[in-house]
Amino acid sequence: MRERRRLRLGVLVLVSIVLLGAVPLFFGMRALSRDPVFDTLDGLDVPSWAAVETVDDVSGSRWCLLDCRLRERTLESDGTPEETAQVYEAALARDGWRRWEVERCPEQEEKGSYTCWRQDELTLDLWVRPPTCVPPPVDGEPAVVPSPDPSTAAKECTGSLVSVKVRNAIDDDRTRPQPSTDPSLTGEDPFPTLSEDPLGELTPSPS
Repeated sequence: MRERRRLRLGVLVLVSIVLLGAVPLFFGMRALSRDPVFDTLDGLDVPSWAAVETVDDVSGSRWCLLDCRLRERTLESDGTPEETAQVYEAALARDGWRRWEVERCPEQEEKGSYTCWRQDELTLDLWVRPPTCVPPPVDGEPAVVPSPDPSTAAKECTGSLVSVKVRNAIDDDRTRPQPSTDPSLTGEDPFPTLSEDPLGELTPSPS
């Protein structure tokens, strides 16, 4: 009887250790596999029509080993670019993000609405634009470029496309001091501008 009790007690202790270790391990692996930034983006209060299809992509290291993590999310919206941009900007503001007026936002001129945001140690780029509607290829033939006629494009191509990029602020070059373009710091021009006559006036030689 004592041996049976000891055996049962040992089994109970072993099962308890396994369960107590398995639960934290499960949630730890889940936290490592799922970036919490995407959970934050999932919590944005936007209508269902503004997030019809979502595609996420991650690159870099969460601990900024060599490269810091870059989170990219692409969404399709059934609304126009204007109304889609409004609902996303309002949702970001409600979630504690602040508009970030900074140079190089965007890096280059883009179509549609491009805004930048900051929250704690993160920066966010929001780009809302009309979709690029190209019919898929048929029987191996190349895709046909849509007609440039605006009326035709409006009937065939509706909705909008949303891109969200979230970076660590320490890895965002725009948070660092930008180089000055003060002319006084450039020094003298090593190649001064020549006059109209490159030979100038000839000096007469002494006779």
